[in-house]
Amino acid sequence: MRQGSYACRFPALSVPVALYLTVLSLLLLITPSIAWRPWPNHQTNGSDPIYGASKKYEGSSEFVHLKYHMGPVLTANITVHTIWYGTWAKAQKKIIREFISSFSAVNSKPPSVAQWWKTVRLYTDQTGANITRSVVLGAEKNDRFYSHGKSLTRLSIQSVIKSAVTANTKPLPINAQNGLYLLLTSADVHVQDFCGQVCGFHYFTFPSIVGYTLPYAWVGNSAKQCPGVCAYPFAVPDYIPGLKPLKAPNGDVGVDGMISVIGHEIAELATNPLVNAWYAGQDPSFPVEIADLCEGIYGTGGGGSYTGQLTEDGDGATYNINGIRRRFLVQWVWNHVVSYCTGPNALDQ
Repeated sequence: MRQGSYACRFPALSVPVALYLTVLSLLLLITPSIAWRPWPNHQTNGSDPIYGASKKYEGSSEFVHLKYHMGPVLTANITVHTIWYGTWAKAQKKIIREFISSFSAVNSKPPSVAQWWKTVRLYTDQTGANITRSVVLGAEKNDRFYSHGKSLTRLSIQSVIKSAVTANTKPLPINAQNGLYLLLTSADVHVQDFCGQVCGFHYFTFPSIVGYTLPYAWVGNSAKQCPGVCAYPFAVPDYIPGLKPLKAPNGDVGVDGMISVIGHEIAELATNPLVNAWYAGQDPSFPVEIADLCEGIYGTGGGGSYTGQLTEDGDGATYNINGIRRRFLVQWVWNHVVSYCTGPNALDQ
């Protein structure tokens, strides 16, 4: 669930709209947003019972009624400002930076991250403007001393963002128009609902906490806490005996698992930033969004516990798309034009 202020395209909020967002914010404090439930957790994201296990299948178009609710989408060029919370190795940062940089790298070898982003770009606002092609890395902030401790709640995550944008030295720029704030927590940080309900989520900051309304996403490194849940299929849950994990393409199970979640959250932030744009289901406080509809699907034939047909490199590592230099495994997203989950590695393309 997501919200931001996008000044170039959207005028100042009117009193009724501001009142609506205030009431919605209070409602969501009572009923926390569940932005992503990883496979193999079989609980649904939405309150509507039709969006159950059926949504996990590649061809489940007859069950899905994704609608546009007339709200804004991210048509302005996106700048991702990363907050590295906790202890991060340089190699880990390089993997994530290259993935984000690959969104706009149109010359990458197909199937590519940029081709994956093309499906997200099919979504438009009410003027017919498409989501931007440009996603670039912006300024970063390191919080290596755990400024808010090693146990975070959904609200204290916003306090971490506040510290980053109000720091005395090198604060992150405040860009409500096209800034996206990506908070990444290291493997030793516990976050409310992490592993049990979510591997990541997106939302918007409250002016009462941060001072600004800024769109953000949080994703955690599950390597020490629940790799079988949030880094699947590079780790497998204990309750599935005999299932062997796949080899991670960049040699880091936790970070390689984070990549798909990061893509998931950025895609949903772009298409539903104010909780009133593209989603399925009857309840906007629990929207089923374009990545939720394709949980666990990474290739042709995917659905349920099967990831779909993937590719192995010469070392036996598994991936489905190429970045600038690296390879990644990223879940598919819902294509509303053809009404099913699609990805650039589909065999019928």
